[in-house]
Amino acid sequence: MDGGIQGGIQQPLRNVLNKNEAVFGKVFSKNHLTKTYPVSAALKNVRFNGDVGMGKDFDPATWELYVIKKNGDSLKLKLDDLKKLPKTDIVFNFKCIEGWSQITHWAGVKFSDFIKAYGLNDEAGMNFVGLKTPDEEYYVGIDMPSALHPQTLLCYELNGQPLPMKEGYPLRLIIPVKYGIKHLKRIGTIYFDNKRPPDYWFERGYDYYSGL
Repeated sequence: MDGGIQGGIQQPLRNVLNKNEAVFGKVFSKNHLTKTYPVSAALKNVRFNGDVGMGKDFDPATWELYVIKKNGDSLKLKLDDLKKLPKTDIVFNFKCIEGWSQITHWAGVKFSDFIKAYGLNDEAGMNFVGLKTPDEEYYVGIDMPSALHPQTLLCYELNGQPLPMKEGYPLRLIIPVKYGIKHLKRIGTIYFDNKRPPDYWFERGYDYYSGL
């Protein structure tokens, strides 16, 4: 920290954001569900926004989801492994911190179901989950209550079809209780920590929590 700067912004503003996060964290409830819509309300032409971590040299044939466990062991999973788990759809109003929003239709496996299926109960008892793209250029930290929210998905479909490359094929995060900056595209690594994992947009002055 230097010259009153923390997380990319002046310390007084960062203090305000930290206080906002503390308030959100205290009132957050897994029973508070984001409003959902019928599939007919979903846009067919989904707005594309942001390509950090989506390098053109990505080879989908070699993709694996790398999950680092609390004890240092790891899992390497293919998309087919996740597709064996119960599938969940959600149609909700995806909101960008820039001010625009759109109703979109996504599908995948609930993060909470993924945790149960792979016996990650100890990991779920930690404070945060971190996610990174395969090239590690984009990364987010998510508070565990939001990650385990029943509407949070490890998502592999958009509008009933495999994710387009630009939307994070083969797997991305969809977390309706957060702004779009937390919906990491093209998940390469998932790990767990009791301290805040690094977060791309927090480092550039945005709220770490980024909740709705």
